[in-house]
Amino acid sequence: MARTSMRMSAEERRESVVRAAVIEFARNGYRGTSTEAIARRVGVSQPYLFRLFPGKQAIFTAAAERCIEETWRVFDEASAGLTGEAAAEAMSEAYLGLVEDGEQLMMQMQLYVSVFASRMGGEDGEDGIGETARQLWEELFERVRLRIGGDAAEATEFFAYGMLINTLVALGYPQDHRIWGGFGVQSRAARGAAGQGRAE
Repeated sequence: MARTSMRMSAEERRESVVRAAVIEFARNGYRGTSTEAIARRVGVSQPYLFRLFPGKQAIFTAAAERCIEETWRVFDEASAGLTGEAAAEAMSEAYLGLVEDGEQLMMQMQLYVSVFASRMGGEDGEDGIGETARQLWEELFERVRLRIGGDAAEATEFFAYGMLINTLVALGYPQDHRIWGGFGVQSRAARGAAGQGRAE
């Protein structure tokens, strides 16, 4: 009885594989990551890994899904009960905290890079991952669009701002650096207040 309760279920093992995959793919990319490295990080054999996932593409897809779902979870919690500019502000501020986790940001960037690199080679993403990546992105975009009020232009601005955050964080600029001046969360709020003042 005790031995059974201590053993991990297949679902728990699967969860462990996804967590390990996010780390490995974030650090090494799709092509640079071996299923052996993922299995080693989890502490299972490769044959067991392939009992949980049919192949490397399926593992990468699960890791990508986890990355995007985690982004939405953070957005959703931060903006619960809010809409419009208030929701956008809350999600932007929460995103700054999310990307402090370098592996979360790197996994997101590796997803884009793996698709783009393959498209440059005349393919549509690593083994067809491009279609999945676009679907995940569109679903996240729609969730955000609805949360901030349904305006596509505002959602596009929100994501453009998020990509700027990705770039500044990836380049190592601290949030108190002058280059954040016109684009930080506080500056955005200040611009909104200034706009209201002019309207009055």
